[in-house]
Amino acid sequence: MEKKLVVVDAEDNKIGEISKAEAHRKGVLHRAFSVFLYHDGKLLLQQRAFGKYHSGGLWANTCCSHPTTEDICGEAKKRLFEEVGIKCDKLQEIFKFTYFSKFADDLFEHEIDHVFVGDYDGQFEINKNEVNDMQWITFEQIEREMKETPKKFATWFLIAAPKVLKYLKKQQK
Repeated sequence: MEKKLVVVDAEDNKIGEISKAEAHRKGVLHRAFSVFLYHDGKLLLQQRAFGKYHSGGLWANTCCSHPTTEDICGEAKKRLFEEVGIKCDKLQEIFKFTYFSKFADDLFEHEIDHVFVGDYDGQFEINKNEVNDMQWITFEQIEREMKETPKKFATWFLIAAPKVLKYLKKQQK
């Protein structure tokens, strides 16, 4: 049975549930989360598996998905382990944003994306159904690559990463 996503209004209040496929076919506003793990001036990025139904092969944050309960942080931690084998107990939500993107004639993302960060300095184990590759990349290199080759990154990453980097740079001072 397909998991149900949380449908929300513009203020992020739950107003229903919907299947993942239907949410993305109809462009229904729903919740999502993005996890950015960092350490020592670097972010851990993932290259999405090429077989994903959208954005396959593009680079994105460490992990992302859709919560099915009100415990968004708990679900982010669970998905982080499922996708990349990482346990990071200290995730912190730093902001959320709404975006709409058309990926194909019949495929849309319309999400309120809760963005989490966590300091992590350990190993990872890729779930090949979800992730093709991972790499640690410096803040400066990410900024340069987003300007020079934005098409290699997922849509939500290009929106969230500049705000995440600004936040993390302030924390380093």
